[in-house]
Amino acid sequence: MSLFWIVIRQLAEIEAMAASKKVITREEWEKKLSDVKIRKEDMNKLVMNFLVTEGYVEAAEKFQMESGTEPDIDLATITDRMAVKKAVQSGNVEDAIEKVNDLNPEILDTNPQLFFHLQQQRLIELIRNGKVEEALEFAQEELAPRGEENQSFLEELERTVALLAFEDVSNCPVGELLDISQRLKTASEVNAAILTSQSHEKDPKLPSLLKMLIWAQNQLNEKAAYPRINDLSKAILEDPAV
Repeated sequence: MSLFWIVIRQLAEIEAMAASKKVITREEWEKKLSDVKIRKEDMNKLVMNFLVTEGYVEAAEKFQMESGTEPDIDLATITDRMAVKKAVQSGNVEDAIEKVNDLNPEILDTNPQLFFHLQQQRLIELIRNGKVEEALEFAQEELAPRGEENQSFLEELERTVALLAFEDVSNCPVGELLDISQRLKTASEVNAAILTSQSHEKDPKLPSLLKMLIWAQNQLNEKAAYPRINDLSKAILEDPAV
C-alpha cells in the first residue's frame, strides 16, 4: 500500500473518531458539576494554604478572621520568611543568609546546594556592582573549594565567573545571571527551604489543582465534546464546537 493511501486511511480513521465523540450539552455538564459536593471548609483551607505559602500575611490574617480558617503555621513566621525573600530579591544576600540562620541554622547546614546558590548570588551581586577584585577573591575563597567537591557547583561557578570576561554583558552568553529572574529564582529556592523546615508544603496546592484541571480537560477532549474552561482567570464554561 502506498504512503498516500496510508495517510488517507489514517485521516479517515481520525475523522471517524472525531465524529463518534460523545457530545455533552451545557445543561448536562452543569448538572454533573452540581452533583459534585465540595465543602466550604475545604475551599477555605485551599485559599489559606495559598496565602500562607505565597507569604500574604495580612490577607491570611484577614481571611482567618472572616472565615475562621486556622493556618497550619504561625502567621508571625510568614513575616520573617518574607523578609528573607525580600532581601534576596533586592540583592542583599548577606542579610538574607543572616536572617535564615536566625530562623533556623539547620536550613543552610543541611542544604549545601541552597547555601552554594546563595553564595553564588553574592558573587553575582559583586559582579553587578563592578567589584571585580572583590568578586575574584570571594569566588576563590568561598566558592572554589565547594566546586572542587561538587562538579555541578564547579560548572555553575565557571558560568558565573565568565561574566567578568565581558564588558558588555548584553553580549554575554550567561548574561541572564544578571537578570532579576536569577534573584527571583534564588529567592524562591530559599522560600521553599524555609517552608520545608517548618513542615509546610513548599508549593501552594491551588496551582497544582489548576494544572490537574487542564490535564483532565485535555484527556476528556479526546473522548467527548463538552463545555470547558478555556480561560482559568475567568472560569467561564464555553460551549463545545460541534
